[in-house]
Amino acid sequence: MRDGGLRRAVKGVALAHFRLNLAVHRAWRRLRGERPHTLAGDCGRCGACCEAPAIQVSPLTWFLPTARALFLAWQRRVNGFEWTGVDRRQRVFTFRCTHFDPATRRCDSYDSRPGPCRDYPRLQVWSAAPAFLPGCGYRAVVPNAAGLIRELAVRRLDPEREARLRRDLDLD
Repeated sequence: MRDGGLRRAVKGVALAHFRLNLAVHRAWRRLRGERPHTLAGDCGRCGACCEAPAIQVSPLTWFLPTARALFLAWQRRVNGFEWTGVDRRQRVFTFRCTHFDPATRRCDSYDSRPGPCRDYPRLQVWSAAPAFLPGCGYRAVVPNAAGLIRELAVRRLDPEREARLRRDLDLD
């Protein structure tokens, strides 16, 4: 399902809003002293993030039926996301993207993809314990990794234990 001119225009306006909202939100978090993980690695073009996109919503969208219905309708009509499931504990909706071709592992509307698709995996680095999809070439590195690595070197741990700590603490 390729995007037509009108859908591309609507998505363009929505993308501008998404980017502005994201910039303000991240600036606010930095002002409060939060530091995101650093993103390392590269996209391996596996398409795992496109197979089942998931979007966490605000309490307002989750609990108000009208807001939830509007959100799901927007995802279906504008973004081409068909709702497939929910994670009630985290207020996450899971979708199937109609633009993703499982055979070629490509998006047929890559140039007009929505904000959450453009921002993956950068969205993950703001969580306390970033988790990436299996096969994803990206990984998170803690903000103070260099200091922790220096501290591990001072401790003179055996190589196996140091390697395990580096892996478990997302230092590499």
